[in-house]
Amino acid sequence: MIFDKLKKFDIVFDSPEMDCPPVYSSGDVVSGKVVLEFSAESKIDSLKLHAEGFAKVHWTESRSAGSSTAYTQNYSDEVEYLNRREVLLQADNGDLTVIPAGRHEYPFSFQLPEETLVTSFEGKHGSIRYWVKVKLHRPWATVKKIKKEFTVIEPIDINTPSLLAPQAGTKDKMARIWYRNCGQVSITAKIDRKGYTPGEVIPVFAEFDNSTSRSVVPKAYITQTQTFIARGTMKQKRAVVATLCGDIVGPRRRETWHGRAIKIPPVGPSILQCRIIKVEYMLRVCVDVPGTSKLSLELPLVMGTIPLHPFGSRTSSVSSQYSVNMEWLRMAIPEQPEPPPDYSSVVTEEEAAQNSTAVQPEEDLSGLLQHSLIAYMQEFRSRPPPVYSEVDPNPQPITMRRRCMTC
Repeated sequence: MIFDKLKKFDIVFDSPEMDCPPVYSSGDVVSGKVVLEFSAESKIDSLKLHAEGFAKVHWTESRSAGSSTAYTQNYSDEVEYLNRREVLLQADNGDLTVIPAGRHEYPFSFQLPEETLVTSFEGKHGSIRYWVKVKLHRPWATVKKIKKEFTVIEPIDINTPSLLAPQAGTKDKMARIWYRNCGQVSITAKIDRKGYTPGEVIPVFAEFDNSTSRSVVPKAYITQTQTFIARGTMKQKRAVVATLCGDIVGPRRRETWHGRAIKIPPVGPSILQCRIIKVEYMLRVCVDVPGTSKLSLELPLVMGTIPLHPFGSRTSSVSSQYSVNMEWLRMAIPEQPEPPPDYSSVVTEEEAAQNSTAVQPEEDLSGLLQHSLIAYMQEFRSRPPPVYSEVDPNPQPITMRRRCMTC
């Protein structure tokens, strides 16, 4: 039968490294070859390639139309980022092309749009995917199809003024017991900058003032929020990706963090330019206030793909640079902290009521680690080491290079 003649049908992307899949960004040229292998001479109508890229979202919600009537509401939307077609093999006069037995390769090449694309992403209610699909048309045979995805990473350079700007805030709340005020708890926190890359350490500078008669425990979390948008409606998934627990602050005591470190695990970059999918990060510093809801202070973060240039900012920490230059290159996180808590245990009661769709971090992050992490590693490995003049010959400890934020 004719089906038995086709022994191999594959798409192979050109890659500078044999064991590492290629990664692309806006304006790059995607190239490769379609491999056909026949056991005997075969006739072909055409071999056509179609490259596509889409952001898609979809979810359903149950609605009630009365005491005994219920229906399901569907929400979906999509945005097209890539649509290219190419004919790899077809006779000009419409005749069949005779292919001898053996292996045959048909190269292809196309350029991604110059305008900004969006980073590849996999989430519970949506995805951003790019792929190449090839169809083999033969007479008196079903059309053979093959599809292979490729990864797009849009660079986010954290060495920009907006992402190098320090982030700080203050928040307080009154503790109550049986409608009686029993003191105030306040948080003041600061981080060096807004932009970081996976594998870095964020030094957290904070002051916790406990004026109540009970002890409190300060904590810090890095949270990820995935937002899916369709038909004017939003669906969000939140997860805690890293945690930091401080020492107990006793009654009428004050605790200060002089750069307490919280490490960023291998997560996907921020996605801020897509109309229907967004991925955002936040550093949340909080304490449980006796007799009332949690006191929480949020500082925005942007996860980038291009690391901080050595001493590109005098406020950058030595520990952060060491984390990027050493541990990220080894593609390992040395410490294995306890699993982060559920998002619902971090937010205040009011926020938990509004965001009832909180999930475990394993559910939200699986797609990110499978698809995009290799790209971040590859991007960083390709960066040249700093020249000798960029290395500070007399580095100082972190505590000597910063003043306490209360000064």
